[in-house]
Amino acid sequence: MKSIHAKPPNRNLDRIHLLILREVDRQGSMTAAAEALHLTQSALSHAMRKLERQLGTELWLREGRSLHPTEAGLYLLNVANHLLPQLEHAESNLRQMARGTRGTLRIGMECHPCYQWLLKVVAEYLPQWPDVDVDVKQKFRFGGIGALLDHEIDLLVTPDPEARPGLRFEPVFDYEQVLVVPRSHPLAKARFAEPAQVAEEVLITYPVAIERLDIYTLFLMPAGVTPRAHRTIESTDLILEMVACGRGVGALPRWLVEERMKDVAIAPVRLGRRGVPKKIHLGLRQDDLGRAWLKAFLQTARRGR
Repeated sequence: MKSIHAKPPNRNLDRIHLLILREVDRQGSMTAAAEALHLTQSALSHAMRKLERQLGTELWLREGRSLHPTEAGLYLLNVANHLLPQLEHAESNLRQMARGTRGTLRIGMECHPCYQWLLKVVAEYLPQWPDVDVDVKQKFRFGGIGALLDHEIDLLVTPDPEARPGLRFEPVFDYEQVLVVPRSHPLAKARFAEPAQVAEEVLITYPVAIERLDIYTLFLMPAGVTPRAHRTIESTDLILEMVACGRGVGALPRWLVEERMKDVAIAPVRLGRRGVPKKIHLGLRQDDLGRAWLKAFLQTARRGR
């Protein structure tokens, strides 16, 4: 008979287990994961087998040389991807605080043309907060909202806020989305463009899903219109040059087009009689609202236009 004082089996998850799971998923093999974590393969394999015994379930299925997570493994991998960035960010901030600095303000971008605006805001903000570093991230594994919820970023610059528990979105400036045409285009002197007038054009946009492009969702699709062709380009400067050379038309904020008109032969045209008004928002976690350096960034951003 077992003693009632016998030590119960250890079923606790340790951080190393989450690190191993994440690294095996990233690297695709135990060998590569062990090398990335500076462990021997036998130590890594032993840790995984021991965890599977403790949990009473397999975490990985082997198919040839490939490893695939089981349902339990996938669940634990999602936990690792959620918790580890928070722990790593907390440790980084604590190390910086120990050196007398505040930490790093990580800003995520979901607004392609807003980068130049953001640089102006950062240029005003940094001298005010010399003990805060700023890092800008533009690509996220789970999208901007997911990156904010998972503590991968501290602020999200977006024209499309989403109501989520624990998040708050602050409007920082208004703008108008316009059609961008060559200066020689027949629409260049028009008061506004109708959707049917874009039907024969090559539309050039950023590489964003159509359901997130305002010119589609707020202008073309309600009228049942699609452009003759649709091209995507990552660079704002290249979009403007392509438009100026008559290779297509674009859709960008009016303020950006008007800033660049003196350098590039382009013209802004209102989208429809009433136009397409938009707002840029800064999203942050509710729990961070009391941080002085975040509040200061919001105030600086509101002055940025």
